[in-house]
Amino acid sequence: MNRVVLGALGVLLLFGIGLFWLQGRAQVEAAAPPPAVDERSDRLALPVASAEDARLRGPAPPVASELTREQQRFFRYDRDRNWRVSRNEMLSTRTAAFRKLDVDGNNLLTFEEWAVATVKKFEAADVNQDQDLTPAEFLATAPKQGKPKSRCSCL
Repeated sequence: MNRVVLGALGVLLLFGIGLFWLQGRAQVEAAAPPPAVDERSDRLALPVASAEDARLRGPAPPVASELTREQQRFFRYDRDRNWRVSRNEMLSTRTAAFRKLDVDGNNLLTFEEWAVATVKKFEAADVNQDQDLTPAEFLATAPKQGKPKSRCSCL
């Protein structure tokens, strides 16, 4: 009985493979002729530009604006580009600092520990208490720059 079932499955499998093989033949399409080869060298000849091509102009490339380091940092927080960092925008991007703010030293950081530290930093920077940081107020949240570390300790 098992031989008959396995034989029937084998025949069906071979029939299915043959059917897919017959239907899978690729049609060869007529393509563009190969590019001309420069007879003086082994390189392909470049197409010659016509007078019409010289008049055609594509769109101008985008202009990259030069932002200062502090402006780049400000725009990382200012998600809606309204030149103000709201409290929610500041909190949403602080996940890296979340790991560094373990107040009680138990190697577990609760959301409350993280949020309290971030809210204190935001409130300290928000001088006019309007719940938004202007670029000047946001400057107060910049990390303090210390002495640059030497690359090696050769001495």
